[in-house]
Amino acid sequence: MTRVTPWADGDPVDADLLAAITARRGGVLTELDRVLLRSAPLAAGWNMLLGQIRGHFALSLEYRELIMCRIAMLNRAEFEWKAHYPLYLSAGGTQAKGDALRLIEIADIFDEKDATLLALADQSTRAVAVDPAVIERLKTLFGEVQTVEAVATAAAYNMVSRFLVALDI
Repeated sequence: MTRVTPWADGDPVDADLLAAITARRGGVLTELDRVLLRSAPLAAGWNMLLGQIRGHFALSLEYRELIMCRIAMLNRAEFEWKAHYPLYLSAGGTQAKGDALRLIEIADIFDEKDATLLALADQSTRAVAVDPAVIERLKTLFGEVQTVEAVATAAAYNMVSRFLVALDI
């Protein structure tokens, strides 16, 4: 049970904010959205940041979802896992790789790009600090723009998972 009372239909809310969140979600608010709507500034900023990460990065959706799923598993954020695992599969991830994401250690099923992104996710989640060699490998494999986007995805989805877990969403 969520640890705070989610916003409910009919509760006061800025109509433009509600419309923006509903549009980004394809017309259906999630339990997370309803909790975020308890703080309009938070909901607005969250919607903008996560909307950019989800929809406008050069880093492929498959890679972003790979990072998101790994972080969800590491932080035990089941809501996040359930939301992003199907998206990972539809973006090109495989069932075998999806199953391997649930393992504590990174399996050898992943290619060099996947493994480097998973090293980023693991290090930024478990230790916060990321080995400079991982960043250098990311830059070699993806270039600087997509390296920045990969790091931002890991950072943002650590925030998401920690919010979800803390409030039992």
